[in-house]
Amino acid sequence: MKKTIKNVILTLLFVTVSISTVFFAYLYHSASDDGGLAGEWTASLDMTKQAAVTALSWLQEIEGVSVSLEEMEVCMQDLRIQINLTFEQTSRSQGTFHCNVMQESYDACRQAAYAAFAGAFEELLAERLSMAGYTGSMDEEAMEALIIETFGMPMDAYLMSYGPELLPSLEELQTHYDGSGTYQTEGNILTRQFDGGAAVTTRVDYYIRKDASLILSEGNNAAPAGLSVDEAPVVYALQQSAN
Repeated sequence: MKKTIKNVILTLLFVTVSISTVFFAYLYHSASDDGGLAGEWTASLDMTKQAAVTALSWLQEIEGVSVSLEEMEVCMQDLRIQINLTFEQTSRSQGTFHCNVMQESYDACRQAAYAAFAGAFEELLAERLSMAGYTGSMDEEAMEALIIETFGMPMDAYLMSYGPELLPSLEELQTHYDGSGTYQTEGNILTRQFDGGAAVTTRVDYYIRKDASLILSEGNNAAPAGLSVDEAPVVYALQQSAN
């Protein structure tokens, strides 16, 4: 079973990297030179696939559970974490930057992930009870009462405490993304030098500015445990123009 999950992940990674390569090649030839990066940018990290794969792997350790990756992804739709990145230019190719993961966005994404996971788990539990000959009511209210009686807490709280970590921790994401410092651009290379104290002192990304989109390829930078940032470029949308 673990071999199957591994093969699924490797296939998804190959397909995503291939699409990303073609996407970057297209944008490289079509991107406009619009004079810099100044402004406030916002990216949304899509955590849906990662949470679905992690939840599926955990569920498949339970005997008799049959659920596909596609079904799990349907349950866990649009799980996103917001990152803000601000550039202030001091010259055309240099300036300062500040980047941070929005904690409120992370907390909301984590809550939504476990709520979706709990819903899927409750459906599977109802199926198992029915197969075992359980004759009691299995409507939503009755199932919630049965779960609290059995586990001592609601299902989403139980999974948060005793289930798998569906997302990287906030601290891991902050270590990877948060920080301030100076930057410079040359060609399509963005180099950010972080102020002292940051876990990462220098980041080098391939970037493309296309109208109101800023696309960063982070494949050469170390990712936090459980986060595959090199699977696809991170796309930032411009929130406000430079003053």
